[in-house]
Amino acid sequence: MKYYEAYEERYKTIHKKGFSWSSDIATPIVLETIKKYKINPSDKILEIGCGEGRDARPLLEKGFNLLATDISEEAIDYCQKIMPKFSNHFQTLDCLNGELNGKYKFIYAVAVIHMLVLDEDRRLFYKFIRDHLLDGGVALICSMGNGQIEVQSNINNAFNIEKREHPSGEVEVTATSCRMVSFETFEDEIKSANLEIIEEGITPSMPDFNELMYVVVK
Repeated sequence: MKYYEAYEERYKTIHKKGFSWSSDIATPIVLETIKKYKINPSDKILEIGCGEGRDARPLLEKGFNLLATDISEEAIDYCQKIMPKFSNHFQTLDCLNGELNGKYKFIYAVAVIHMLVLDEDRRLFYKFIRDHLLDGGVALICSMGNGQIEVQSNINNAFNIEKREHPSGEVEVTATSCRMVSFETFEDEIKSANLEIIEEGITPSMPDFNELMYVVVK
């Protein structure tokens, strides 16, 4: 398995205990971006890295035409079980090594890019977005970071078991991976992918993240 697939094991561990890893509180900027850029319910929307469905659920319940994807089969199975009437809106996808038919008016990825450590993997992520974005469409990319710090984990440790604090108590789960970049690096990566930044900033997403860097690109 690739280092960025380590969340599969983390999800399996926590789901066996009867809990979810993340909260069920949606990331506010997703709906804010949809409203700001006038994305209609009938427009095709793609989520990359839906996890346990925190951001997919409110959009699906509002009738948006959303396909929510994740590399983790465990995460997709979980979403389909807790949202059975929307089960056909969830699909496994490795966006670094796969593709979808068609293009999308709005693509969003919350807390996905910071899981990708290697430069080549990050390039493939941006390329997937560019290749699947409609002309006139926009994409929202959110990453852990404060816009200044540059730090990355050792990908060889992604599947190591470590103790982590969780609302259910201390648990032993896979370490996974993380790379936080500055806005300068973030901007350079995106421009190199032939995407144009039209908005950027820092946004809160409590309780899962104190702050997230974000860009809206076209």
